[in-house]
Amino acid sequence: MAKKVTVYSTPTCPFCIRAKQFLKDNSVQFEDIDVSENHEKAQEMISKSGQMGVPVLEIDGEIIVGFDKEKIKGTLGI
Repeated sequence: MAKKVTVYSTPTCPFCIRAKQFLKDNSVQFEDIDVSENHEKAQEMISKSGQMGVPVLEIDGEIIVGFDKEKIKGTLGI
């Protein structure tokens, strides 16, 4: 079964772009939330991760801060 993946990001963040491209390259569907536009979602991201930096990925409730490729692969099982 596919995991629920959410990416909290901004359009100008190079690591956000890499994280999203990595997910696309591995055919992982995800919801992309632009926290520079959506302040409510930005607060949600901060409360979940304790971080203000992006990207923050949420994979089935597990929070990964930054583009940690190995952790993302392990959490997704790819």
